[in-house]
Formats: sequence, C-alpha cells, structure tokens
Amino acid sequence: MLDFFNIEKYKENNRLEAKAAAVGLPKSLWATYSAFANTNGGIILLGVTEDAQHQLHVEGVNDDDALVIDFWNIINNQSKISINVLNDKDVIVREFDGKKIIIISVPRAQRYDKPIYLDGNLFSSYKRNGEGDYRCTKEVIQAMLRDASPKTQDMLVLGNMNLDVFDKDTIKRYRIRMQGIRPGHVWEALEDVDFLYRIGAVGRDADGKLHPTAAGLLMFGYEYEIVREYPHYFLDYREKLDDDTRWSDRFVSSSGDWSGNIYDFYFRVYNRIAQSVKVPFALDGISRIDDTELHKALREALANTLINADYYGNTGVVIERNITSITMTNAGTFRIDLDEAINGGISDPRNSGLIKMFSLINIGERAGSGLPMIFKAWTGTDFAMPDITEKENPDRVCLILPVESLEEVGLTSAQCPNKNVNEGSDVLINELIVPDTKETVPDTEQAVPDTEQAVPDTEQTVPDTEQAVPDTEQTVPDTEQAVPNTEQAVPDTERTVPDTERTVPEESKEQKALILSYIKDNENITAKIAATILNVKPRRARTILRDMQIDGIIKRVGAARSIKYVLQTEK
Repeated sequence: MLDFFNIEKYKENNRLEAKAAAVGLPKSLWATYSAFANTNGGIILLGVTEDAQHQLHVEGVNDDDALVIDFWNIINNQSKISINVLNDKDVIVREFDGKKIIIISVPRAQRYDKPIYLDGNLFSSYKRNGEGDYRCTKEVIQAMLRDASPKTQDMLVLGNMNLDVFDKDTIKRYRIRMQGIRPGHVWEALEDVDFLYRIGAVGRDADGKLHPTAAGLLMFGYEYEIVREYPHYFLDYREKLDDDTRWSDRFVSSSGDWSGNIYDFYFRVYNRIAQSVKVPFALDGISRIDDTELHKALREALANTLINADYYGNTGVVIERNITSITMTNAGTFRIDLDEAINGGISDPRNSGLIKMFSLINIGERAGSGLPMIFKAWTGTDFAMPDITEKENPDRVCLILPVESLEEVGLTSAQCPNKNVNEGSDVLINELIVPDTKETVPDTEQAVPDTEQAVPDTEQTVPDTEQAVPDTEQTVPDTEQAVPNTEQAVPDTERTVPDTERTVPEESKEQKALILSYIKDNENITAKIAATILNVKPRRARTILRDMQIDGIIKRVGAARSIKYVLQTEK
C-alpha cells in the first residue's frame, strides 16, 4: 500500500494520478478514469496534489461522504460514463494526519467493454501515456472496437478477393512441412483448395463461393494483395552487427523479390536470429532434435509477435537484431492484462486463424504459455531477462530479448532487469512506481521507417539462397524439389547437420588450443586474459569461450565480473 506518511516519495506516472478535491469532484477525474480503464489501470488519489517539483502532498477533502456518493451516482449514469468497471472495494477513504483522502483503484477494462467513453460520445475516449491523459484518435478507437468483437480479426472472409491472391509456392512449402511433421494426416491427399478450407485459409462468403480469409491472405498471400485489405501491412527485418554499416542485413515485405507474407517472413527471420544463440542442435529429417529451450523460446517469441499483431494498425512488424539483443515490435496492445500474459494460463489471441495454421506445423503455443516459456528459457542463461512493454499512441508491443551475458553488461544476477517480472506482483497496490512506457519502446519512426528506407538496395534484400529459403527449422527444398519422394524430402541427418568439428575454421582451432594450453598451466582463464593472449576483441574472446563451453571442453564458474573458465572434467 502507498506510504501516505511519506507521500512525497511518489510522483504521478502512467498508473498514478493525484487530484485536489476540496470543493467537489474535479471535472478531469472522468477523463483519467476513462484513460486508466482503456489502458492498464491505475490509482486516482482525491485530496492529494502535486507541486512544481512533482512531489505529492496530502491536502484532504472536506466532505468525503458526499464526494463518494456523487462519484457513484455519476459513474453509474450511462449518459455520463459508458460503463462502470468498479466495485465497492475499489473506492475507499483513508485518513492521514487528520486529513481524509479518497483512493480509487481503476482496473484495466476487459477488451469487450472498451472503449470506456464519456457523455455518450464514443470519441470522448481517453488513454494514458506517461503522466497524462490524451483523447483517443479515430484509429485507436477503431482498434479497440476490433478487439471488442467476439470474432478475431483474421476470421473475416474476404468476399472481394479470389483464390489467385495466394502464392502457390508458399502453400507448397507449408504442405511439405506439415507432411513431414504429421505424416499420413487425413488432409494430406486433398487438393490445395480443400486443404486450405480445412485449415481456415479460405471460407464461404454470402455468395456461397470460396474466398480467402484474412488469416489465409496474411499467411499465404502476395504482399501486393495483402495491402489491399491491410493498407499499413509492413514486415521489416533489420540486422546491425557492427558499427561501420547501417544494416548488416535487411529485408522487407514490400521489396517485391519474395512473397512478403508472414509464413515466409517467419522462417527467413528465424534463420537469421537463431544465429544469435550459440548452442548446438541437430535434425532428424525436418524435425529438430536436441532442441534447446532457448531455440524454442525464440521461435515462440517470433510466432507470438506475428500472431498477435494488429495488421490494421499503422506500425507494422519490426524485428531488429544487433550484437546484444533481439527486439520484436508489433502493432496493437495486449488483449489481456500484461501481468496475466506474463504469468500465463490465459489466452486471448488477436488472430485465432493464424494460431491454428502455425500450430498445425508445431509452431506457437495455444494455452497462454508462450510468454512464461520465454521468460523461463532466459532464466536458465547468463543473459539479462527479457523486457516486454506496451506503448500507446500508436499502440504497439515491444519484446526485447538480450543475447549478451550479464558479464558483458557489467551486472550481477541480482541486478538483472526484470529478473522477477514473471512473479506477478501487483504493482497497482504494492509499488506504483511504474516506469513511463515511452522510455522502453522505440519511437514510431523507428518502428515504421520512411519509404526510402523501406526498399533497401538489392544486395541487402536478396540474401543468399540458403538465407532466402528458411532455415533448417523449415527445411523446405528449392522449388524444383518442391514435391520430392519421401526419401528425398527427409535427407539423412548426417548430410544436413555437419559435424561441428568439421565446420570450425583452422584459426578458431588454433585459438582454442591456445586457451586450453593457458588453462592447463594456470588452472583457469578469464575473458579478458583470453582476449589478450589471442589478440582479439573481448567480445570475440567471449564467443570463443562460449563455443568451447557448448562443445563441453570447458565450463564456466563464478558470476558476473568473477566469471572464470576451467577444464570440463565430466564427460
């Protein structure tokens, strides 16, 4: 609970608002109620003021009983407030140093109740951003109305489109993958149209004819067809692995040299970001074995970003990979409370059709376990914990996945950001020092680049064939091999996954030998010493040490700045 005897230590923020109420209920109270309910909830303090130094002070109210009665009368008047989301326990009176204040705890409204608006006017809806309330734009209101619908956005049958909007090669790759994962499935022998109907990619309109669904269009359509339904549709992958170039690699949905749909985007992106995780894996045909929890979490995070995006929104989907982290941003806010999403067990997806299609090829979790799985996977590493935030105006969600050790950033485990984020503490009641979301999510200009940036040079948008055809997770052969015999579709593991030792350059072998020699003479080695004896940058030294650790040659002991590496004696 708030410490009102030391109230000056608090300040107004995205979930705390103070208002003077000496002579009655302030008019601005209702805009704040609407803003909190439409965003993430918050607490309103009546009888508390904020000074020029942003410190709070208890001033008190004159007639608390009358104010509480007035409050309930107004909030239950639907001509004034569209919906009352409070109950009796959400409004309480407390006395401090002989002064009474009224504490109003506003929960986040359920999506089907949004928007919460004032005076019978839908456009008198508000949201919270930082420490202020802002009137919602038409686009924000439309987004809330879309989310309020019992049907998810992607269930819509697009009667104005025919089946020629689909990229047949994408469908072929999807079916080959499903065949490998679910051999002998009853849908395997179906023609493409019947197959697409079964998975929800097409449906019947009022005319009785088959047309693409919104989910099918997003999954299998050509980009230039997708933007007919989703004018702001934009997928962007950016990679910056050094300081000398703007982008080490980049591809966008609008480049015209690939389909631009989310299925192909998923595998192209995963092929790139999986390289950030220095752990081994192998393949049994097209199914991954000895798969690490971190690989699974990466795939889950990417799938969640694509599945839960609001493709009618105007910020697109942006995946950024750099040396220290992977950032995934998508349009739209959470349809449930953020704490509930992190804790898991509750599922309310924005695009249920996409979930079905991805789940048929073993991608994505259904039962609200996605985020808990991601946080659990990172808990088992020496990386900082993931950070997930919502940003308003425009609405978007940003997930940051660190792929650099705590040693690199100079933190201990106890100092790790968001280490306990999945423990579900009630910040509304317990802390209320909630950081401004503006500080944690990139600006809109970063999320949706200028047109000149959207179509980079050909060299950047057309990667090597191995990159263009999705990673080993997909294992779909070139078009000419699209319908091979079963023996050809599932190559031998020995041919698809070369022995790690055979792929290590000679230079790397010599560097590892030097490290082993030093450890044998000195019992241990640090990353700093390794960088010195190898004459490489510390980051490269840590990469070599990590690879040796993965190979079972050495093991790490200690934590943070005390980390050392010793010989692995267990076999």
